[in-house]
Amino acid sequence: TPKGRIGGGQVGITSYVVPPGSLDFWQHRLQSFGIQVTKTSRFNEQYLQFEDNEGLRLELVERAEGASSTWSYDGISADNAIKGFGGAVLFSVNPQKTMDALESILGFTKIYEDAEYARYQSAGEIGNIVDVPLVKMGLGFGGAGTVHHIAWRAKDFEQHEEWRSAVQHYGYQPTPIIDRQYFNAIYFREAGGILFEIATDPPGFANDEPAESLGQKLMLPEWYEPQRAQIEANLHPIEVRTLTDKQK
Repeated sequence: TPKGRIGGGQVGITSYVVPPGSLDFWQHRLQSFGIQVTKTSRFNEQYLQFEDNEGLRLELVERAEGASSTWSYDGISADNAIKGFGGAVLFSVNPQKTMDALESILGFTKIYEDAEYARYQSAGEIGNIVDVPLVKMGLGFGGAGTVHHIAWRAKDFEQHEEWRSAVQHYGYQPTPIIDRQYFNAIYFREAGGILFEIATDPPGFANDEPAESLGQKLMLPEWYEPQRAQIEANLHPIEVRTLTDKQK
């Protein structure tokens, strides 16, 4: 995939939540793998920002909200483990329009604003914080190292249809409802250039295999099964690296 350029009309940074007091652990761990880390702050929260191998911009933030992880691996205890997705920083070519879509369509509440950012919050303990830089961003373009869209949750199929009607009533043009095997989805591009998805919780990823075996093999919707060999040939192996004694 050709490399993209992060810019307006995209998710600029993806945020993950870690427990309070764990940023020093994560700074050491990331640096042990040779990953350059930048410390920064927004709205009195401290962040560790870094990029993956393709340039995707990621950050870790300490928050008390959200249940602790029940997983541990290679020296990562529940006291340090990532608790989940925290939210995103949306890069917009028209921040006022993007903020309007968040408030007027999706029902986010603006909870803070300073000279650089506006912060929006939705329901839920985690994954509910969205920051929007107030300066207009130059248009980015898709490719490796960029985020294609951001998805919002609908609790069921009935609410999903109501969301589609609300988006259309506001003047945007949502797609028809699309069956994605594990959820139904609609998409629309708000006037700041960012592609929004609204997706249902049901039927969920245990739709076609037991929850206990999720992730152990590649599952495909039946309409992609004829291309299984071609799809698998294009996938890179997933490797979970462990720290060497020298890195520790």
